[in-house]
Amino acid sequence: MSGRSLVLVIVLALVLASASVPVAGGGPGSGPESRSEPKSEVTSESTAPSNDGRIEVLYPNPVAEDDAGEFVVLWFPQDTDMAGWTLTDGETTVTLGNETASGHVAVTTDPKATKNLTTHPVVALDGSLSLANGGDEVVLQYRNGTIDETRYENAPDAELFRRVNGTDATNGTSRTGGTGGTSETWRWVPLGATDFEPVRAGSTTARTFVLPDAPSVPIETIRGADERILIGGYSFASERVATELERAATRGVTVRLLLDDAPAGGISTAQARVLDSLASGESGIEIEVLGGPYARYDFHHPKYAVVDDRALVTSENWKPAGTGGHASRGWGVVVEDPRTAKALAAMFRADADWRDTISWHEFRRGRTFTDEGPANGSYPTAFEARSMPVESATLLAAPDNAEPAILRELDRADESISVVQASIGSRTLPFVEALFRAAERGVDVRVLLSSAWYSAEDNEAMAAWLNERADSEDLSLDARVADPGDRFAKIHAKGVIVDRETVVVGSINWNNNSVRENREIAIVLEGEAVGAYYGRVFDADWEGGSTGKGGANDLPVGLVAAVCGIAVLALLVARRVRFVE
Repeated sequence: MSGRSLVLVIVLALVLASASVPVAGGGPGSGPESRSEPKSEVTSESTAPSNDGRIEVLYPNPVAEDDAGEFVVLWFPQDTDMAGWTLTDGETTVTLGNETASGHVAVTTDPKATKNLTTHPVVALDGSLSLANGGDEVVLQYRNGTIDETRYENAPDAELFRRVNGTDATNGTSRTGGTGGTSETWRWVPLGATDFEPVRAGSTTARTFVLPDAPSVPIETIRGADERILIGGYSFASERVATELERAATRGVTVRLLLDDAPAGGISTAQARVLDSLASGESGIEIEVLGGPYARYDFHHPKYAVVDDRALVTSENWKPAGTGGHASRGWGVVVEDPRTAKALAAMFRADADWRDTISWHEFRRGRTFTDEGPANGSYPTAFEARSMPVESATLLAAPDNAEPAILRELDRADESISVVQASIGSRTLPFVEALFRAAERGVDVRVLLSSAWYSAEDNEAMAAWLNERADSEDLSLDARVADPGDRFAKIHAKGVIVDRETVVVGSINWNNNSVRENREIAIVLEGEAVGAYYGRVFDADWEGGSTGKGGANDLPVGLVAAVCGIAVLALLVARRVRFVE
């Protein structure tokens, strides 16, 4: 508890004692290991010599006889005559030929097999270059001078050894590479994993909303579709949304859904019933699930929709408890921007058109599903959806780019950070360390966690630890477990507000699995209006039911409980604990 909160406790205790003041209650758009950059090309035309290039990806251990399909992805910033360029592992050396390349190219001695493993242009090499499964060194040379090099150990089956952004050193192996011998970070990722960069749109319009207050926004957004609806989700059991999808498909809108094949707790009978109905018609709705032995992600966990040139991103699942507005506190936004929608559609296609997806019709054969009681809570509308200008909107994706991007936002904070999460996975989480770095700079930090039955005990312990560390280091950081009151059933939002003008909205849970192993989607919104909107929601949830307007009688219920010593007991139901939602 910070000094500010301690003062409030003392003041509140005095007020209560006097009783004088009342207290208020891998497909198109991005290749399996490609970046979202200008198109790569290979031609036979001559060009000026260049000695600028680097190694981007190694694929040393294909699941194939004799390791057929090994390749190395190189990157050239401009048209480059590959005459004079070689690759060596210290034992054998191969020349790159005399073609001209730009951007990313995959070089291999087995082009036939490699063409099925990458969407980059493939360049056939003469000779033999065998990458050892147990570890090897690869050196890119130009006229016998070393341009770039890297090394690896113990290559996993069917995984790429990929150079990652220099700012993303949280989950990789440090290697020496580059023309200057600088320290780089490399990471093993599954074959087919995308490598999108953040996509930033300038000034545009956003419709901000929260749940359960404004469940009409997802419905209205989908209802307005003229050309396409692409839904990415973890689960899908909303009959209301399904009805709108059927109507859209009937009027000629292209409708596709991509969902996870094994959400925590299993696929519910309600979801199976809704998907069966969507898939059984003649509307042409495509439903696919992602997972299985070739899965690129632990969970396909985003919650988004591309509707024509609009992008809807939310923290909530496509089911009554989430987008239906019958349980969870969630955050969402609809961004009116063709660039954002195009980028999100490219991510959808890259995820949906790889070999780890299967049609719902084929997937559901012979399967049984789990019973799950329907969410049917009713909650007031305290916060209406609002359309407002935003200075920028930046689309993020995990595991591609979200972790370093969010860390950058936290490290830029000057005045305040507000975090709302269902839970926090670890005390050593990089995001948590960023919060303490901010507090050390004098930034006012607040962390609000869920009191849901399946995470209450862990969240109470995490909040206590955060407060104890802040107290011991005399930092302005407060953590609290939410009291939903009659406003919602549980916190499920995954949001960050920085300096009351930068907001992160999306599906990213604060644990390493979410940012490094799951497919997640988030969007970073810039602007005072958007910061004020979500800030008011956060304040109200933080204060345990206050209006968030800072009225004289809006004293925090959590502080009242601290002074009065009220113990709140929760009945823990013997149900399966959910890791992600």
